Amino acid sequence: MKARSAFWIRLHPDGLGESERRIGKAIQANGGLPADYVLATKADRDLMTGDFSGEQIKRSVEESLERLGLDRLQYVYIHDPEHTTFENVMGPGGPLAVLQELQDEGVIDHIGISGGPIDMLIRYVETGAFTAVETHNRYTLLNRADEPLLDVASRMGVAVINAAPYGSGILAKGPDAYGRYAYSEASSVVLERARSFAKVCQEFNVPLAAAALQFSLRDPRIASTVVGMSKPERVAQTVELANCPIAPELWPALDAFGYDRGDPEANRFA
Repeated sequence: MKARSAFWIRLHPDGLGESERRIGKAIQANGGLPADYVLATKADRDLMTGDFSGEQIKRSVEESLERLGLDRLQYVYIHDPEHTTFENVMGPGGPLAVLQELQDEGVIDHIGISGGPIDMLIRYVETGAFTAVETHNRYTLLNRADEPLLDVASRMGVAVINAAPYGSGILAKGPDAYGRYAYSEASSVVLERARSFAKVCQEFNVPLAAAALQFSLRDPRIASTVVGMSKPERVAQTVELANCPIAPELWPALDAFGYDRGDPEANRFA
């Protein structure tokens, strides 16, 4: 599905639906969701009990509809399936089956999968049951672990949604201001590589954040790039970064310093 604009609403464990409530107020204040916007949200496990049943996923969708003030959702992702089993997600009465029932009823249009571990996401994509896959922190200037996932999704016609192009902040604020990658302390190798990237970008008169963002935007295998927004003014800043002129020579100059191919969060899901 192509669209000029998109809402990507992340039901964050600490947010308890606050993002959806705010987006819902904005939708109602503007007389409804604009026709050329795609709104996507995530169906979650119960964050208190860990329940990842089909019934819980149905409740999650119903709660999203209520908070957003809508009767239909264009995209719903099964969120963080690493917290359950493949058999549970794909089995009778499980999360996928429930979402497919809602799809048949016209409550949702498309079903996606959103999570962390790469091999796990590839397994879900290869089922052919999903039209989009969302990944995060695994395809950036500093880390290309998602290459196999991007290739599989491209081959199967599944849209890739690439989140966290700044690696959770290090490529936006700079390694000396924010020395973390993918929610953990960055290694000395990552920090030095990020400093090298920043130096090269300075030589090309390009903000490091612009290079990090456009690295994702320029890849034809990626349908959409998700950037977190902490303040209203970040919207205009992000648009500016996306349109910053970048000489083609910058990319090989950055690649010369190398990048990681391993999953940056592997230990979290071991």
